[in-house]
Amino acid sequence: MSAGTASPREEVEATVLQQGIWVTEQTTGAGTAYHMPLLVHLRGGPDPDALAAACAAVVDRHPVLGSVAAETAGGLRLVPGAPVPVRRRRTPGWGDPAGNPEDWPEAVREEVLAPFDVDTGPLARFAVHETGPGRLTLAFTAHHLVFDGHSKDILVADLAALYNGEDPHPPPPLDPGRAERERIAEALPAAREFWSSRWREPGETVVRGRALRSRRAAEGRTLRLRAGLPAVAGLTRFETLLAALHALLAGYGNAAVTTAVDLSTRPAEAAGHIGVFVNELPVTSHPEPGETFGAFATGLRARLREVYRFRGVPLSRALPRLRPHAALAPVSVSYRARALQDPVFSGLECAVDRTVPNGSVRGALHLQCVDGPDGLDIALRHDPGALPDAGAFAADLLLLLERAGRDPGLRLRDLPAPHRTTP
Repeated sequence: MSAGTASPREEVEATVLQQGIWVTEQTTGAGTAYHMPLLVHLRGGPDPDALAAACAAVVDRHPVLGSVAAETAGGLRLVPGAPVPVRRRRTPGWGDPAGNPEDWPEAVREEVLAPFDVDTGPLARFAVHETGPGRLTLAFTAHHLVFDGHSKDILVADLAALYNGEDPHPPPPLDPGRAERERIAEALPAAREFWSSRWREPGETVVRGRALRSRRAAEGRTLRLRAGLPAVAGLTRFETLLAALHALLAGYGNAAVTTAVDLSTRPAEAAGHIGVFVNELPVTSHPEPGETFGAFATGLRARLREVYRFRGVPLSRALPRLRPHAALAPVSVSYRARALQDPVFSGLECAVDRTVPNGSVRGALHLQCVDGPDGLDIALRHDPGALPDAGAFAADLLLLLERAGRDPGLRLRDLPAPHRTTP
């Protein structure tokens, strides 16, 4: 059973990130690298009809989900696409997925991995899976052209409200592309000056004796883990995590460390909007073995704050001759703290899986991190040809985090010595 939902009510200007994603899809394709899946598991007798109706209402509330990008006389714009489907399926015996997509039932694989037609759409899809008595799992997948990580929380919160019979006010109209264009124009001269002396094309990054070079999109596997993120005085949780990652990469033998970092560009007026509000920028460090972890992390924090000044300016605008890649560096990281509480579906138990594998990776290794009250969830997406043993890397990172968090006065040379070999 399938039902379509309404398309966007008007055209809006595409953002720079949407333009970049669209160009990548048109020129080289990205497989499933831009697929953003989400699973919502409901227990306790959920109503499948009410859930399907809530899905359709969410698309009416967020028309961007029903849009596609198209070239027009005025440039690339988001225009109405094919209706967003809300399917009903029976998938008996399926529980919470573990591992990678090849371990899932075919119906679920199809929802997550089926290709999107970026020219006609739809660029989002819902499927309500009846998995057993009193159990439903909603599988949602969107293309990154219309969706980002924070949008997952907005989507689920709105679904819960609509399922519960509430009638939340729709978010006010927003034209993200136009607003972004105005912000970029104001910051661009300073951003060009800043990056002109700092940007260097990343070379290889050694991880456990293997040289990672890929910055393309490729088939990938995902290792998921839960990490304890220690509190270090003077640092945010993200700064602690990034400093630990850079210290680990230095321990693998990299004298200079460059990682690509996804930074939120979501303005206050977009707080309730589903869409794409993110910018990938490089962060470089030169860890010294004699530095303490605390001193190194403090210095990295200062460099981050410099980059933050230009978080709204895509590197491709600051450096017009920049060669396009799916990832700015072989190793990248995205981190977000969950700003919204877990949703409440009246009378039901709800579990939301926000780090669902999509079968691909951009670059050679990407850390997708979601920080919540119950801990830090990390999905290590990796190219198995470049890094076959992601488990060993994960063990190194967790051990370093634990030791550095316990004693930030440890020198980098005295942190857990990771495996090193000559590539």
